[in-house]
Amino acid sequence: MPELPEVETTRRGIAPLITGLRTAELILRTPKLRWPLDQQLCHRLPGLEVQAVERRAKYLLLRFATGTLILHLGMSGSLRVIPAETTENKHDHVDIIFTNGSCLRFTDPRKFGALLWTHEDPLAHPLLIGLGPEPLSHEFTADYLYQASRRRKLAVKPFIMDQKLVVGVGNIYASEALFRAAIRPTWTAGKVSLQRYRKLVTTIKDILTEAIAAGGTTISDFRQADGKPGYFKQQLQVYGRSGEPCRSCGGSISCLRQGQRSTYFCHHCQR
Repeated sequence: MPELPEVETTRRGIAPLITGLRTAELILRTPKLRWPLDQQLCHRLPGLEVQAVERRAKYLLLRFATGTLILHLGMSGSLRVIPAETTENKHDHVDIIFTNGSCLRFTDPRKFGALLWTHEDPLAHPLLIGLGPEPLSHEFTADYLYQASRRRKLAVKPFIMDQKLVVGVGNIYASEALFRAAIRPTWTAGKVSLQRYRKLVTTIKDILTEAIAAGGTTISDFRQADGKPGYFKQQLQVYGRSGEPCRSCGGSISCLRQGQRSTYFCHHCQR
């Protein structure tokens, strides 16, 4: 599933190519993705200019003068800017065609993505209003994380993956950050010290920044806006490496299930 680095990579890929362009046509090839698609958008969107392409958590915001398109890539979605005459494939569900002959194409094999329209402030939308701070912002600090964790009995890995606490620390990057911070993912969040949270916040920021610079992580479906895979996979220390030797101590990487997700860690380095 595309996580924050993959969504930010997508935003950076498409923003310079579509900002300032005027829409000519919207083509919807399916009645619904995760939720039904608003067919009225086919009449509402043409003629509008893309004023900005922004990101909030894992949502992309295409801002127009009269409203905002809220896009979510779901489990397997991707966005590409291509010539409008490019033949569509089976899973190409949405095309936004611009007057210059280019097209923003939304491909989503599993159809768990979303395309929603709002006239109001998108940050006040029910999907976004309850989200926590951005992990790369000044609001996300060790003191904030430490105070939020007091008396919490939840394990630290699902704790930092709580989108109401902080957005965008998905499964891949949570495992990697905990490894680099030498924190075992099963430790109780409320018992982790402020000193360790200082290290964890630093590693979360560093890993997300490095992943964005590498174009994200391609495990199966994700592709950047230019069709290339994300190259952060080559830098993964624990995620997806169950049974393989730890690159730090040489021990074996372990895997367990937490909240229906696979967690990877090193018994020796994270203790």
